Amino acid sequence: MIVYYFLAVLSCWFGLQSLLSGIRYAAYIRRETSRPLPDFQPFVSVIAPGRGLEPGLIDNLRPLVTQDYPRYEVLFVFDALDDPAIKIVDELKRPFTRTIIAGPATDSGQKVHNLRVAVNEVDPQSEVLVFVDTDARPAQDWLRKLVAPLADETLGASTGYRWFIPDRGGIASRLRSVWNASVASALGSDTVKNFCWGGSTAIRLSTFTSLNVSDRWRGSVSDDFTITHVLKEAKLPIHFTPLCLVASIGDCDFRELIEFTTRQIKITRVYASHLWLPLLLGSALFAIAFFGGLILLILQILKILSPTLFLPLVLLIIFTLGATKSFIRFRAISSVLKTSRLDLLAHIFLWPFASLLYLYNAIVAGFSRRIKWRGITYELKSPTEAVIISRDS
Repeated sequence: MIVYYFLAVLSCWFGLQSLLSGIRYAAYIRRETSRPLPDFQPFVSVIAPGRGLEPGLIDNLRPLVTQDYPRYEVLFVFDALDDPAIKIVDELKRPFTRTIIAGPATDSGQKVHNLRVAVNEVDPQSEVLVFVDTDARPAQDWLRKLVAPLADETLGASTGYRWFIPDRGGIASRLRSVWNASVASALGSDTVKNFCWGGSTAIRLSTFTSLNVSDRWRGSVSDDFTITHVLKEAKLPIHFTPLCLVASIGDCDFRELIEFTTRQIKITRVYASHLWLPLLLGSALFAIAFFGGLILLILQILKILSPTLFLPLVLLIIFTLGATKSFIRFRAISSVLKTSRLDLLAHIFLWPFASLLYLYNAIVAGFSRRIKWRGITYELKSPTEAVIISRDS
């Protein structure tokens, strides 16, 4: 029990530090959402790589062609002319939209290949590149708010992030939202520690070109980890734009949940290996302190172990610290994503299971580098080498 209490106190300490970071995150969102936007609206090329159909696709793509922005183009990029999503894109066709067929990837991930082809097709008057995922559903003023921070020419990029919102509900869909929320709150005022999310990132074309990002993408599966690494190498700050948090609306079952979360951590293991071990150790510590404590409590209730008042108190402290951070984060996000679909109870009560899921993800990522993404199976050899194993029709 002495060893357990030592680990439990350690878990409480890390929980307190996490809570303080959640408070700083909420404060940053309040500051950023209350200050006026710079008046910076150059011509922008929005690049949306896609592959296949997904629920709500037309509702995700429609905002891209109805943005409250004066001058921009949208490039929809696919690997094949017979992609069924092209029919939806054709329904949304505007004079400023184009469909580009990039062909199958051979030396990188398909999404990265699509992006590399598309950046060579942008309008000559374009000053800013914006990358967006087809499972994101941006607001009508998303583009203006994402591009505005680039008025500061010393910035490397401006980025938002996603917030999963279940459609019909379900435990798996809610758990995915809670799991992803902890990544969202890793962004904040520290422009050195921030990272780009490929589903909502803006970068000046001059910066993109001078840093040879397109060449650095060669052999990569992760567009956002790679561009983040390039910007950090150049010591260029990454600005997190809370007003560009975007909803990703949809449901998943438990198989899809495990596949998605494990894939994300496998990619992290390869492209940001320094984050993997702390994730593994931190989630393991929590699992021992909280779930191990629950097992000990049950044994005490069954009178197999001698009862003590300290154990319920420790468990209550651990849970309260995490639940309070979840509540603070949820309130901050609610001020940006004004929708009734947000589920506060899920974030308060499911966060311990999200931490347990992180432990599973980290363990699996320690033994495998194979992922399946949009119907294509990859073996991640290194940050600059991805081998395509198979491709679904």
